[in-house]
Amino acid sequence: MPIKLALIGVAVACVTSSQALADSANIAVAANFTEPAKEIAAAFKAKTGHEAVLSFGSSGQFFTQISQDAPFQVFLSADSARPKKLVEDGLAVKDSRFTYAVGKLVLWSKEPGLVKGEQTLKHGKFAKLSICNPVAAPYGAAAVEAMQTLKLYDELKPKFVEGANISQAFQFVQTGNAEIGFVALSQVINDKDGSRWMVPQNLYSPITQDAVLLKKGENDEAAKAFFEFLKGPESRAIIEKFGYEVPPAKAS
Repeated sequence: MPIKLALIGVAVACVTSSQALADSANIAVAANFTEPAKEIAAAFKAKTGHEAVLSFGSSGQFFTQISQDAPFQVFLSADSARPKKLVEDGLAVKDSRFTYAVGKLVLWSKEPGLVKGEQTLKHGKFAKLSICNPVAAPYGAAAVEAMQTLKLYDELKPKFVEGANISQAFQFVQTGNAEIGFVALSQVINDKDGSRWMVPQNLYSPITQDAVLLKKGENDEAAKAFFEFLKGPESRAIIEKFGYEVPPAKAS
C-alpha cells in the first residue's frame, strides 16, 4: 500500500510539474491568417503544452493597440511596414522581425461562374464589391492597387462595401451583402462551389507578412517558444497548405 501511495504521489507531482511549466502567450494575428493561426496554435500546444491565445483583427488596428500598451507579446501582421515601425519605436525586439508568409489576393464570389477574370471587373455586372479598409488592412491596399493598375478604381469605387478587416470583407460576400469581393486566397482555398480569380501578382505590390516578437514577450517563455515554432517546419507546412508562399528557411 505505501508503494502504491508513493507511485500516486509521483504521478501527481509529474502532472503538477508539467502544468507549472505550461504557460500562455497573447498573439495578435492579422485577420487573413485566422485559420492557419488556429492550426499552428493547436500544433504548438500539442508539442509544447503552452497555449497561444489568439486575437484577430486588422494590422492597422493592432499596430495602434500595441502602440497604446496592449498586452500582446507576438504580432503576426499582414504587412512588413508595421512590424518594422514597432522595432524602430522600441516596442518590438530588435532583429526579431521575419517574413512568415506572402499572401495572395483573390476576387471571389460564392456564385459559380460569376467571376471570370478581370473581365468581371471591367463589365461591372454586379451591384456591390466587397473590400477591406485599405488604410488598416494590407489586403485592402492591394485590392485598391490592383484596381488602379487596371484603371478601374474610379469606376468601381461607388460599388464598394468596405469591411474593417479581411474577415469582414469575406463575410459580406458570404452573406450576400456583396456579389463579389477581394479576399485572401487562404479564406477560399477549400471552396469548391463558388468562383474566383487569382489576381495576378504583377497588379499589386507583394503582400509580405511579417511577424515580430514584442517587448512584452521578450522574457516570456511561451511567447518566445511560439515565435520560434512559427519558423519551424510544422508551421511552414500549415502555412503553405493555405496557399501562402513561404520564404526559404534561414540557415541556423
